[in-house]
Amino acid sequence: MEIAKLVESQHAYFKTGATRPVAARLAALRQLEQAIRLHEKEICNALCNDLGKSDFESYMCEIGLVLDEIRFQQKHMARFARPRRVKTPMAQFKATSFVSPEPYGVVLVMSPWNYPFMLTLDPVIGAIAAGNCVVIKPSAYSASTSDLLGQLFAGLFQQEFVAVVPGGRAENTALLEQKFDYIFFTGSVEVGKLVMEKASRNLTPVTLELGGKSPCIVDETANLKLAAKRIAFGKYLNVGQTCVAPDYLFVHESVKDHLVGYLKMAITECYGAKPLENRDYGRIVNQKHFERICGLMEGEKILAGGETQPEKLRIAPTILGDITPESPVMQEEIFGPILPVMTYRDLSEVADYVCAHPKPLAFYFFTTSRAHEEYLLSRCSFGGGCINDTIIHLATTAMPFGGVGASGMGSYHGKASFDTFTHYRSIVKKANWVDLPIRYQPYDEKKEKLLRMFLH
Repeated sequence: MEIAKLVESQHAYFKTGATRPVAARLAALRQLEQAIRLHEKEICNALCNDLGKSDFESYMCEIGLVLDEIRFQQKHMARFARPRRVKTPMAQFKATSFVSPEPYGVVLVMSPWNYPFMLTLDPVIGAIAAGNCVVIKPSAYSASTSDLLGQLFAGLFQQEFVAVVPGGRAENTALLEQKFDYIFFTGSVEVGKLVMEKASRNLTPVTLELGGKSPCIVDETANLKLAAKRIAFGKYLNVGQTCVAPDYLFVHESVKDHLVGYLKMAITECYGAKPLENRDYGRIVNQKHFERICGLMEGEKILAGGETQPEKLRIAPTILGDITPESPVMQEEIFGPILPVMTYRDLSEVADYVCAHPKPLAFYFFTTSRAHEEYLLSRCSFGGGCINDTIIHLATTAMPFGGVGASGMGSYHGKASFDTFTHYRSIVKKANWVDLPIRYQPYDEKKEKLLRMFLH
């Protein structure tokens, strides 16, 4: 179906009201859940084809999180969708006030290639739960998963309700020329700016889930061995192709050598002495990104790793030493299995560095000092993060996930997903049996006294 006609058909379908009943939303989510469970093996195969992910990692980081999001919305969505009574000020006597949730309408979800199943489905689940129609544009880089998503939704819903648009830049451009009621984009800062520019033509609200250079700080009080294990997990998961991966490491100079030693041990324990022979260790998505990441290692001091398999687009978990803020690897988001290490003497150096750069999507700090923790949290702005761990703050429906500043705007997961795709109407219902005359002209001193008494 032509893109313009597809979007038009979704607008027409939304106007029928078919997506508004809570029962219809729940039924759609149940269908989606059943389809995911039925096709779990095919999903894992697609993720393996695109990124070399193991079945375990595919379930842990994609399928399992999606199913958790569906269960949350099924459990709570009916309550979220109900109008909510709120307090009415005395000046509006006699009246009742309530907030009424309504879906935006037709939503565009543009997803990336690095977690192509989870980062597509999570926002789609929120959009469906809120009662919207959805056009999905998955990434052309993760072709196997994108094809599977197209087949999955074609077998579940009519295109007027949920449709997948395959393709690359031409399709992205065509979609952004259409009038949507909401756009949800996950991807790079550069493309995010374009999405926002296009959306502004129709005053379409947007959520932008972007990225940036997320810092990981380890102070002299940290449990170094455990910190190393958790940093290695977060950094090398999905071969570093994670928007919230620790991008660089800032470690107190007094414990740098010890931490690097533990990081080497953690890499060996997790991935073996020869990680490139580990079948569960994935690959870079394509040749372009492989060459870019390899270029970031050129001329740098390699403390661990550095091996590559060009024919398989694989790069071993790597640690770089003697890094400065001016190093090439510090000038862009890495999005690969390379961990640059810098040292500091005083925590203020870390705070000053982070604050002098675009606000990151994630922030990780390993410490046992409450004072150090409070100091950095009071100084640094970021989307979300962890104290004494990495990555896991996004794997919960209890907290919103999103960026700030250059790392994005808006949030989702759990209740935040429903809220993102919902417009909340504020409504006052006034009684007819009484009508206070204060607001009406002619004004006089008596009315002013009464006005001041009500609004005091």
